[in-house]
Amino acid sequence: MLAVVVAVTAPVLDPVSGPLGSSPALAETVGQVIVTGNKRVDAETIRTYVSVKPGRPYGAANIDESLQALYATGLFADVKIVRQGNNLVVSVVENPIINKVAFEGNKKLTDEQLQSIVESQPRSVMTKAKVQGDVQRVLEAYRRSGRFRASVDPKTIELSDNRVDLVFEIDEGDKTGVASISFIGNKAFSDGRLLDVIKTRESGLLSWLRSTDTYDPDRLQSDEELLRRFYYNNGYADFRIVSTVADLDRERNTFFITFTLEEGDRYDFGEINVESSLATLDPDRLRSVVTSRAGRTYSAEAVEKSIEALTIEAAKAGYAFAQVRPRGDRNFENHTISVTYSIEEGPRVYVERLNVRGNTRTRDYVIRREFELAEGDAYNRVMIDRAERRLNNLGFFKTVRITTEPGSAPDRVVVNVDVEEQSTGEVSFGIGYSTSDGVIGDVSVSEKNFLGRGQYVRVAIGGGESQSTQELSFTEPFFLGRRLAAGFDLYNRQYDHNDYRAYDDHTTGGNLRFALPITDEATFNVYYTLYNRDLSLGSLSADEVSAAVYDSLGESVTSLVGGSLVYNKLDNNLNPRDGYYARLTQDFAGVGGDVAFSRTKLEGRYYKELYPAWGMVGMLKAEGGVVQGLGQDLTLPDQFFLGGETIRGFASSGIGPRDKNTGEALGGQYYMAGTAETVFPLPYLPQEVGMSGAVFTDIGTLWHVDPGSAQTWSVNCGTTSNPSTCVDVVSDDATLRWSAGFGVLWKSPFGPIRADFAWPIAKSKWDETQVVRLGGGTRF
Repeated sequence: MLAVVVAVTAPVLDPVSGPLGSSPALAETVGQVIVTGNKRVDAETIRTYVSVKPGRPYGAANIDESLQALYATGLFADVKIVRQGNNLVVSVVENPIINKVAFEGNKKLTDEQLQSIVESQPRSVMTKAKVQGDVQRVLEAYRRSGRFRASVDPKTIELSDNRVDLVFEIDEGDKTGVASISFIGNKAFSDGRLLDVIKTRESGLLSWLRSTDTYDPDRLQSDEELLRRFYYNNGYADFRIVSTVADLDRERNTFFITFTLEEGDRYDFGEINVESSLATLDPDRLRSVVTSRAGRTYSAEAVEKSIEALTIEAAKAGYAFAQVRPRGDRNFENHTISVTYSIEEGPRVYVERLNVRGNTRTRDYVIRREFELAEGDAYNRVMIDRAERRLNNLGFFKTVRITTEPGSAPDRVVVNVDVEEQSTGEVSFGIGYSTSDGVIGDVSVSEKNFLGRGQYVRVAIGGGESQSTQELSFTEPFFLGRRLAAGFDLYNRQYDHNDYRAYDDHTTGGNLRFALPITDEATFNVYYTLYNRDLSLGSLSADEVSAAVYDSLGESVTSLVGGSLVYNKLDNNLNPRDGYYARLTQDFAGVGGDVAFSRTKLEGRYYKELYPAWGMVGMLKAEGGVVQGLGQDLTLPDQFFLGGETIRGFASSGIGPRDKNTGEALGGQYYMAGTAETVFPLPYLPQEVGMSGAVFTDIGTLWHVDPGSAQTWSVNCGTTSNPSTCVDVVSDDATLRWSAGFGVLWKSPFGPIRADFAWPIAKSKWDETQVVRLGGGTRF
């Protein structure tokens, strides 16, 4: 291999008088300009860059100008201009043409990724400046992936016809980790709590499973914004980041990151007012849509949502150009911020064009439908920001950037939407463990941007010690061009008998579903479900099960319509710390099929940070349900079953009515349950381990076996077709069960895993208890 040749220009000499222009008595002239050494570049093209012309006087300045112009073309590795007799000879050495660009030694970054970074491309001219620039670009790419010890050595392989193969030999080096992340100046929140806010993580035992424990300047900038949002939303309106320093220890190949903060005082909302200069907008009526409330902790997010809600209300009233400007008035003594939302007519500017750029796979309409405005509509910055948030939330794009530029007239604006796509497909497997079903797992293939249409598709198969499942799901998020999600699910599920279930349950079916968002927090769902259920004894004999189970054996078809109303104000669906969630579900079976019942369920959860400085979170949960037969008795599996999954300290299906003779759970028509829990980080353990503890208490009950079903089970006792045992229903009352205990939670590389240890405080003599309950799993 030969190294890249660097062109060096020597002083230009005149063979007679020495250096050109060094001692001319009179201005020199030449008869003609002769070009030598060129192979690809036409001689006449080279002459156009030479400022010395035949018959015209020239000097040293003309020679320098010609040299600079020829080198600036990037076509030549060396250029010499020499006076020979009455002629001026321009000798050139052309830069080679790149035949192929190759990368060697790269594993963490693919050839495709590196090829998109470098400017040197096949069939282009190779220059030293371009190659050195490519070296720096490759090094920067490795630094952003956390490898600061990477080195790049460019080599060339000479070919015929002044062509070369350009090879970048890469030594990727070890991953440059983050030794520590520290915070200076934080008093309201502990270091551990702030580490939960940012994305960068410290290197440790689990580093081989993640990439966020490397230094990335872009991620660090994002972390700064996350810290600002966190403090602003928790009342610290004066918060600022004094500095963010990342020190590299080259010997240890690791970074030490330090955030220096200035928290300031904590504020609550003071008076909230709405002012309007628009005649037909009533401020008192608009105040009802404002989400910021007097007396609550100040939150920048609440102010932003209020601005958005007021803008939408003004647009509905016919003021498409209305602008909402918040005005804050701090009271430093009471630590309150009074906010006045001023609504006024904005400039009349229209959207001339909406340009979508950078999407190679996602269809344009998938991006455009997230905007509530189109070409010709009134331009409103609030609506643009809302669309940008929606596009980011889709998960289709690595980055989304919306900018504007002037249109063809003063009242026209062009909106540019630049996106960078990312992978949206996933081949994953899940693994978990439950106390009732043992080890379970599944393998799935999912795509959340199917064919670039924004549709979600998932195919999965799963199995375990006593179960196997197959599922297919499809969701269209914009059904009939409206913000109405529609989809279907098909499934086949086989559950074999185990310690908690004395029968095999084989269910095949599917459902159609629709989800209509009412507000950003409220969603109404409606669905239709049809499934065939086959209950059988499997390897068990009739003498081993309750008559209640025996009477329920066989196939049945369930045709069900239902709906649910969901209100979600959680700050984070996966790891909530603040907010509440409520869900009301109503099902009606009997639209055809073999069974008919009405089933109602209500669930509510409330989260609150009890001690924000240490990340201590409290949770209250309440739920209940009622199921009743419609003109017929309930079958055994259509009733509610309650156990350790809801009230810890009890076995699965361990609470409620039972068959005294066999101990089989019979279910019930009514249930209610409640939980109070506090989760806190475990002391003396590194943050990166992801361990936390919990203390809790559960209370609840299940009662009232369907009287008609119970009577049927008892009447059939002793017949020739049924087992000889009779159903003797016990524990069929609303006596409350109560338990308390503690848990250990681990955010493991394999997903959240939890172990609960609970002891019943109040129970029935017929209940089945279980002190330890394990659960967890994840998707990869």
